[in-house]
Amino acid sequence: MKYPKFFEKIEKIKLQDDLACFLGATQEGLIEFSYIDVVKTAGHSCPTVLGAYLMTLEGLKALYKDEIPKRGQIKVEFKESIEEGVAGVIANVITNITGATTNTGFKGIMGLFSRNNLMKFQSDISSNVKFTRIDTNKSIEVIYNPNSFPPKKQMQELMQKCIIKTASDEEKIRFGNLWQGRVEEISKNIDKVISLV
Repeated sequence: MKYPKFFEKIEKIKLQDDLACFLGATQEGLIEFSYIDVVKTAGHSCPTVLGAYLMTLEGLKALYKDEIPKRGQIKVEFKESIEEGVAGVIANVITNITGATTNTGFKGIMGLFSRNNLMKFQSDISSNVKFTRIDTNKSIEVIYNPNSFPPKKQMQELMQKCIIKTASDEEKIRFGNLWQGRVEEISKNIDKVISLV
């Protein structure tokens, strides 16, 4: 699998999952997610997928400090409905990392390890996403705004040509490079695109 090298420079997210430990899936239940992992599950890399990853990374770091975040023990809330804008795309990325789901997730084993109903939409929050630790009820809200890094002017024209199938092979490659160039630029400026509430 070939992909842009900057994917590897994005910090990984480390968690501990009691279910993974219980079922012998990983030693001590330790799980590590990389940006490459979410690109594979999303099927693409874009500012939205990156934003979901970065919001989770920075939100969990702030929420857990020096502790390892507990996968399956994190409640996630969104201001929007699941159908609104890119909320569903963001939710899918965050579900993969945290295990939190609406009513579609793992229901548990004899009352343990449930991930069901840990994700809620249309919550009364002012941020993009709110993370809450179930064990302490401590919360952090995260805002993601990549508008300081707009698309290059040439991208729109190249995108149109790609969509209507008039782009040359060279133009298709150029469009992809410009698209991922913007994603890379955002990834290098986390402090400018992520804020915690």
